[in-house]
Amino acid sequence: MGQASNQNLSSIALRYEPTYRPLILLLTLTKPTSRPPFDVSRDFHYTKAPSPSWKVGSGANETAPAAVSDTPHREIDPYGEDRAPVDNYKLLISGVIPRPIGFISTLNTATSPATANLAPFSYTTIVNHDPPIFCVGFASNQKDTCRNVLATGECVINIISEWFVEAANYASVEAPAGVSEWELSGLTPAPSRLVKPARVKESAFAIEAKLVAHHAWTSPKSGESTGVTCLFQGVNFWVREDVVNEQGNIIDPAKLKPVSRLGGIIYGRTTEGFELPRPDWEKDTKPVLEKLRAKEKEEGTVDGNQLMAPHVNKELRTY
Repeated sequence: MGQASNQNLSSIALRYEPTYRPLILLLTLTKPTSRPPFDVSRDFHYTKAPSPSWKVGSGANETAPAAVSDTPHREIDPYGEDRAPVDNYKLLISGVIPRPIGFISTLNTATSPATANLAPFSYTTIVNHDPPIFCVGFASNQKDTCRNVLATGECVINIISEWFVEAANYASVEAPAGVSEWELSGLTPAPSRLVKPARVKESAFAIEAKLVAHHAWTSPKSGESTGVTCLFQGVNFWVREDVVNEQGNIIDPAKLKPVSRLGGIIYGRTTEGFELPRPDWEKDTKPVLEKLRAKEKEEGTVDGNQLMAPHVNKELRTY
């Protein structure tokens, strides 16, 4: 663990227990009682951007720590001889953050009667809006939810909010087939309209979805099956009246209080945001482009295209 991690995670020790749950990080909290209580009064609010005076071509803003320019990068081969898959897992879930959580309800029709399943997955995001397409990654094809959606072709993706995060987290327990996480979580099933699985009534935003495509993955090193990526089309939305505007097109983050995943067993909350308008080419960029290029030429710097060209030609195209 690097110096920055030691400073920020001084009270956390990471360990891997392959005999208990493969590819799962457990965090040993040395002083859990020393942490402050959850601040329910901390509501979402807006601030200014980190650097309101930022100009075109300025690069990193003044909030950047010295390490941004002074500390070298380490190159890591994800397929290195001595690198285990869990090393990539740890790196990715701690570096690609925060991640939205898809709280997915499905039906296991292999049991009689069918069992209602419920589980959270942080390899979840939206990838298109017309039609609404959602991507969910299952890090094992042995997950009940994965088997269920491949068998039935449908699910409900519920968004997790602060007020039921403990219940949602408990639904991640590896219960045996035939045991419903609904009962364990204590959450309330509500009827869906276009799919059979129930939605979570406590969720302020839920998406009824149908499977449109999936792809199974195998390890380049071992050849073993390692996971499945599914694409779902949203076919019906459920939004609680008090979190959405009258037009039904904007959800208020202050009322949704969404929860995300960080590394290990750490969850995140969204309590602050800032706005950055998208630049207009004709108005904001084109007038200063010549000045910017003249400055680059004078200083002997190169742009990104010049820098990447030899690497693209000689290395990237071989993959």
